[in-house]
Amino acid sequence: MGKKANPVGRAWLFKEEPTHYSYDDLERDGEALWDGIANNLALKHLREVQPGDRILYYHTGKERAIVGEMTAASAPMSDPADPKLVGVKVKPGRRWKQPVTLGRIKHEPSLKDWELLRISRLSVMPVSPEQMMLLEKLAQEPRHKDS
Repeated sequence: MGKKANPVGRAWLFKEEPTHYSYDDLERDGEALWDGIANNLALKHLREVQPGDRILYYHTGKERAIVGEMTAASAPMSDPADPKLVGVKVKPGRRWKQPVTLGRIKHEPSLKDWELLRISRLSVMPVSPEQMMLLEKLAQEPRHKDS
């Protein structure tokens, strides 16, 4: 029997400061190990990521926007220095036509309960299939006046 496929719609959002490691850097490198996560809830989410999962790349700091998409290239791997910590290899997927800013996300009533808005310091979080469909639609729109 072959490997079991990931559940349809399984997706995540990973946050990073673009001055530390940007989507451009990931495209240049072709692959990266996403690690250094210390928050317990973020680590719980990171441990659930599986190869092939879709991952939205969110730039923090001044930009505060989803700028692209990655794919999980590995299952979570324990950090040899601290087995409580894990990392996941990621590969670039595609840059989004239009970044979806935090300001734009805040204007969507159906996103008001998403962890991105409720737990602002959380760096790894799930994205439901409904949230993903809406975010992809927003990425196709012209820039929002409040973005």
